[in-house]
Amino acid sequence: MTQPAPFAEIWRGAFLESVHSGHAVVCDDSGEILHAWGNPETVILPRSSAKMIQALPLVRSGAADAMGLGTQHLALACASHQAADLHTGIIGKWLDTMGLSDSDFRCGAAVPGDIDARDALIRAYEQPCQIHHECSGKHAGFLTVNKHLGGPADYEKPDHPVQKACLEAFEEVTGRSTFGYGIDGCSVPNFSTTLHGMARAMAHFAAAPDGSAEARLHQAMRLHPELVAGETRSCTDLMRAMDGKVAIKTGAEGFFIAILPEQKIGVALKAACGTPRAAACAIASILVKLGALDPNHPEALKYRNAPIVNRRDIITGSLKPAPTFA
Repeated sequence: MTQPAPFAEIWRGAFLESVHSGHAVVCDDSGEILHAWGNPETVILPRSSAKMIQALPLVRSGAADAMGLGTQHLALACASHQAADLHTGIIGKWLDTMGLSDSDFRCGAAVPGDIDARDALIRAYEQPCQIHHECSGKHAGFLTVNKHLGGPADYEKPDHPVQKACLEAFEEVTGRSTFGYGIDGCSVPNFSTTLHGMARAMAHFAAAPDGSAEARLHQAMRLHPELVAGETRSCTDLMRAMDGKVAIKTGAEGFFIAILPEQKIGVALKAACGTPRAAACAIASILVKLGALDPNHPEALKYRNAPIVNRRDIITGSLKPAPTFA
């Protein structure tokens, strides 16, 4: 099958109003495809779902240990956070330890996703800074690697040693050469691969031995789900629902990955329409299928069988997984 497969259905009363479709792959650590929906060889940009790959040089280079980074720092290096005080507090101290400041970031300023943090800025008549960008943890990791290597300040450039190290790691774990890159929302290269390649990379992480860079990163994600995203976010909600046994990470335009260490398998999916609700429904459904997520857990129901309510809190419909995942 080369066309996108149905992912999620939107029902309004007795009417099927919309169908979201996409591509998904479940892979083992040998590279074998265990399950697939749509086209496994579709070329994709994994966006923020690749952050744990981009964080590999942070650990492998020795920069993380030289800087005395802990599991919270490693989780934030893989995060798309809400810029709550919990997130920016750790990242701010991380910068201070390196003798750097907000101006050293190359991600750009962004309004915090956390409502309390956003409102606090408004009340104080302050402007958001780069530390509030959802990728500032990843960029703190880049700055750490760059300080360790002694590279120039423009670490975001594709030909910079930091990004070259990210490319080398990306091609290693996906098992193939990239088709090229696009510039991500935080200004760094986002390398392309196939969906199969991305699932293979996640299975590689899942099977990595304790003490390896891969294991340290996914263990940090599983230990600190609140740092990987934040309250009300699907990554945090679903990792908590699985008691920290699985690492998951969303990416822009409807991407999602999962790392299942106990089964040594990886998952990658892309909603063809780029809709986050379709991707969240699909990843939750695949995790249920793999036995990693209880289908009756309240967080699972939130993303797989969620009521749709209007502004008067009247239930007008529902979001359901497509029969594809039955």
